[in-house]
Amino acid sequence: MQLSLSIPALLFPAISLTMLAYNARYLAIAALIRQLHKQYLEEDSQPLKKQIEQLRRRLRIIKNMQASAIISFLLSAVTMFLIYVEMNFWANIIFGVSLIALMISLLLSLVEVQLSTKALGIQLSNMEK
Repeated sequence: MQLSLSIPALLFPAISLTMLAYNARYLAIAALIRQLHKQYLEEDSQPLKKQIEQLRRRLRIIKNMQASAIISFLLSAVTMFLIYVEMNFWANIIFGVSLIALMISLLLSLVEVQLSTKALGIQLSNMEK
């Protein structure tokens, strides 16, 4: 396949929007952690400890999601440079790696959404008691 400058450039808005969404998730979790920290200082309960464990895992996943998206974004820019200097063989390889990094980021996002749902389940079961 012959790459043109417009193909990797198409990833720029997609990756940027993805990173905005990831950042919003990070900020929401940070606010929740601050809230749970206050609650933890007031009471030491088992459901609270489970939530804290889940949040720690989710933060790690979000960090890796963001890193994968940034790598994808950077490699897309490198691909455009390689196309510009007419190094098409390397441009194809780097663009493929960029797409793989984006897919990894999206898969991690799926895992994080699953953990988020599980954390909400813990909260709901705690309220039902």
